[in-house]
Amino acid sequence: MVQSQPILQVALDFANLSQALRVAGEAVAGGAQWVEAGTPLIKSEGLEAVRVLRREFPDHTVVADMKTMDAGRAEVEMAAQAGANVVTVLAAASDSTIAECVGAGQRYDARIMVDLCEIAEPATRARAVQELGAAIIGVHCPIDVQMRGEDPLAVLREVAEAVDILVAVAGGINSETAPLAVEAGADIVIVGGAIIKAPDATEATRTILEAMRTGEAVETDLYKRGGLEQLREIFGKCSTANISDAMHRKGWLPGITSIAPGMKAVGPALTVWTYPGDWAKPVEAIDQAEPGQVLVVDVRGEGPAVWGEEASKSCLQRRIAGIVINGALRDSAEIRELGFPAFSKLIGPAAGDPKGMGMIGVPLKIDETVVRTGDWIIADDDGVVVVPQEHAVEIANRALAVVERESREKAEIDAGSTLGQVVELKRWEQQRGETPSTNE
Repeated sequence: MVQSQPILQVALDFANLSQALRVAGEAVAGGAQWVEAGTPLIKSEGLEAVRVLRREFPDHTVVADMKTMDAGRAEVEMAAQAGANVVTVLAAASDSTIAECVGAGQRYDARIMVDLCEIAEPATRARAVQELGAAIIGVHCPIDVQMRGEDPLAVLREVAEAVDILVAVAGGINSETAPLAVEAGADIVIVGGAIIKAPDATEATRTILEAMRTGEAVETDLYKRGGLEQLREIFGKCSTANISDAMHRKGWLPGITSIAPGMKAVGPALTVWTYPGDWAKPVEAIDQAEPGQVLVVDVRGEGPAVWGEEASKSCLQRRIAGIVINGALRDSAEIRELGFPAFSKLIGPAAGDPKGMGMIGVPLKIDETVVRTGDWIIADDDGVVVVPQEHAVEIANRALAVVERESREKAEIDAGSTLGQVVELKRWEQQRGETPSTNE
């Protein structure tokens, strides 16, 4: 079963129905044919989200992304009664659950989409659920897996060739990859972030739909994820605030700031430990560093200075990306003039002597944060954050997702709203009950 034209489904993965409706209206205006109440929206707002979408968009297909795992009949009946035309069930559910979903869908004229999320043998399972009566197979790379740089296109063609029913694809699809998804066999292209985080969701929808229909990709700087080779580029697009949010506010080096506004350093660390005033090892590290690295020097947060103008000039010769000092530097005016990204806890005129008593390449602990050679350093006007190297790809992609989300929020604020109104802040203040008495 193949559609004459590919369908664009917008996934409204919001916590607030008001936000979802604003974006849904823009996406529909841009040509989206199917409107999805995403799983976060259903968990937050309940099936009222489906009822409202059905009321607001009576001529559009409404999808309830229930991700059912058990109680298939009951969940499909509730979603269909609320107005869903399509209801999702996980392929990891039992055959009995999927069969119950199909049976309930037939009673209420709702189609069942089976989501292959994290299935080990997707083509085999796709054939099996087709036999159970599924109307649509969903090839889905979940968001937490996308953050590791993976995408759904690798298995899409295999699944599309394995079944005779409609195939949907979801997972980080944007204007560059949407035509590739159609070419690989997708009948339904499900797009979340590239529409719902766009400042202008109408234009974003039009662009993606046109790319799907013409087969010509439209380049975008956002709404895509990268791997190890793209780390410097991705971190360069993100502020330390974005990265801190992505790391649950961890990784900050308190008190270390830029010596001049507008400086930014991005790169893997080469660590240096030295005594206050002993500038031998920091200077020796310049010749050991690889181009693009950031020197991180721990001097216990004390002076006198272990860094200055000539060391900074040497770094520029070696194409070193910057220096972070938990201690003091001097010649700050000259370093600013050089434009070398330098970040320190202290600035002072006095220097020490090169006694050579430190070490290069050893783990450091600055405040509560551990820094190892190879960990990623990002420093800007807000300060310095450290990203553990083994999590760098995931954190970079999550930070970029923060950039994208804030892009949409800022557009809504520019249109006359406020941050509190956009995110319905008061509604999401944490609710705390009283601690039960130990005597109860």
